[in-house]
Amino acid sequence: MTIPSNVTKVLKELHSHGHEAFIVGGCVRDMILDISPYDYDITTSAEPEEVKAIFNKTIDTGIEHGTVTVMMNSEGYEVTTYRIDGKYLDNRRPSTVDFTKSLEEDLKRRDFTINAMAYNEEQGVVDLFNGQEDLKLGIVRCVGEAQQRFREDALRMLRAVRFAARFGFEIEDSTAEAIGELAPLIKNISEERIHMELTKTLCSDNPYYMKRLHEYGILTHILPEFVPCIGMSQNHPYHRFDVDEHTYECLKHTPSDEGLRWAVYLHDVGKGYTKTTDDQGIDHFKGHAALSQSMADAILKRLKFDNKTRKRVTTLIGYHDYRFDTSLKGVRRAMAKMGPELFEDYLAVQRADIKGQAFSKMASRLEEMDKKEALYQQILVQNQCVTVADLKVDGRDMIALGAKGKGIGVLLSHLLERVLEEPDYNEASWLLDEAKRYMGENSHNEQS
Repeated sequence: MTIPSNVTKVLKELHSHGHEAFIVGGCVRDMILDISPYDYDITTSAEPEEVKAIFNKTIDTGIEHGTVTVMMNSEGYEVTTYRIDGKYLDNRRPSTVDFTKSLEEDLKRRDFTINAMAYNEEQGVVDLFNGQEDLKLGIVRCVGEAQQRFREDALRMLRAVRFAARFGFEIEDSTAEAIGELAPLIKNISEERIHMELTKTLCSDNPYYMKRLHEYGILTHILPEFVPCIGMSQNHPYHRFDVDEHTYECLKHTPSDEGLRWAVYLHDVGKGYTKTTDDQGIDHFKGHAALSQSMADAILKRLKFDNKTRKRVTTLIGYHDYRFDTSLKGVRRAMAKMGPELFEDYLAVQRADIKGQAFSKMASRLEEMDKKEALYQQILVQNQCVTVADLKVDGRDMIALGAKGKGIGVLLSHLLERVLEEPDYNEASWLLDEAKRYMGENSHNEQS
């Protein structure tokens, strides 16, 4: 395995001062899997003050837990002292941390075998818990006793699902059983951390692993709104899956983007509360898009999403069943209605939704999406007007014509309506003439 030169320098410098040092955790796992690590964590027998004495520039990023960031050529590398964790009182963090000179003690406190390996060039891979074998088998397994690991940090239950989703692995039986037994402990974890783990699972190569949350009993504690969708049938010509399986199938066809994946995951959450069946036995979910939008907004607020992402996701959900003419005029109006910046996202959500529906309807509906995208691209290339900001007049022009207060916005909205019908109308002279005509006509109507 090849380690970046700066990391090698840190390891050698620690060695030269008589200390053990290894890269550890996810970076070792990824290198074994031939994946380029995002970063490199370093663990050492040196205590924080000893690390600080060795290197010219360090930052105390987590010194109470033994972590010092070493700056090397303007890059930061976290160096953490071997440690033994004290009792976990809140299912999240140890109440105390004790430093140790034993690498084994440090490794055995870690979450999963595939994350509990260390490496340096002198000793090679240190693998005390058969992490390499579990990588070969495609298994996520706790280090030591699974219940103890999850009682220490309940977030590890979501991390198990996330790592399984990332690599397409299975969760080892005793680890899965422990998740099922201790699932209620996830309530002790902050919404921000739950949000982070769920998003990483959704944005993985296997987003449909979200179904494991229900299988292991976690879903009811973090996303109870989705539970009624589990196994809910959709007896309808447009569908071939139950609501939850339809959602998982759609996720397989959604680009790996946080907003898009969350929009698709929650786009039908309202179906769990709106199902009716007609006299012919056909199921209907009237109003589910609006309800899904409202429920998603509440879910994303609870999970502490930022306002921009929440608005994007909920807007896409609100429009996921929106239909319009496959024409330039139809696409312009759709862009104006939902916001031109969201139209490409809308197409992505539509395509994913269609690919989770009945095969008999799929080809024609996907062809329709292709036509709409081509029209959308034409509108962009021709720089056609789809918002008030694109008009070649503005509020000041309306004021100059005598418009006041809310009348300014009414006038601009009217002009946009006309331009959406006919893009060539977006010329200042035509718009001003139309504004005068409209003002005169409405003035006469008000007087009469």
